[in-house]
Amino acid sequence: MRVEIWSDIACPWCYVGKARFEKALEAFPHRDQVEVIHRSFELDPGRAKGDVQPVLAMLGKKYGMSQAQAQAGEENLGAQAAAEGLDYRTRDRDHGNTFDMHRLLHFAKEQGRQDELIQILYRANFAEERSVFTEGDERLVELAVEAGLDAEAARAVLADQTAYADEVRADEREAAELGANGVPFFVLDRAYGVSGAQPAEVFAQALTRAWGSRSPLELIDDGGAQACGPDGCEVPQR
Repeated sequence: MRVEIWSDIACPWCYVGKARFEKALEAFPHRDQVEVIHRSFELDPGRAKGDVQPVLAMLGKKYGMSQAQAQAGEENLGAQAAAEGLDYRTRDRDHGNTFDMHRLLHFAKEQGRQDELIQILYRANFAEERSVFTEGDERLVELAVEAGLDAEAARAVLADQTAYADEVRADEREAAELGANGVPFFVLDRAYGVSGAQPAEVFAQALTRAWGSRSPLELIDDGGAQACGPDGCEVPQR
């Protein structure tokens, strides 16, 4: 079974939702047969690469919140993250463009290190003092190396703005086609969707339902075709 997760590194509920989903997946009896793929979704695709601002200022401008309201929201998110065993800085975080991170995640997918990188990017953005937005490409290269990627290869991806750009845009178009207008958005076997950072119990129910509703393969066979198997190949008889 395949689970696709549309998310953004700048999305705190994606950070929390991933932890809740993984809690459900860990307890799922067929977890070893579940493939998880992370898909790209930018919350702020129009933001220029160098346009970085404090999270509280961004929330105030985008949602019309006062600074007190924005800070209260951050405190609530911090509590939700802590309940899932996650670190979360409720003050002095910043916000910026995540397109390069998504390109790097597509590169990491090819290397079999996508899940490691996305978790490291989440941690860096939400839990660490150093910014993932203001230190340039070298900060992302450092995090890519921590995820097990080659530094020079990661640096080359970041230097070429066309590298994996089409893959990011394709994910975003597909999200729109599926009706996802927010993240996190989970799609199970292209049959079930789960929107938002739902409780682990909801993810457990979704996994069970998706697994149980898989259609068995219907074999079309007239019994006369030759085939090869573990014991060798059938030899046509004259």
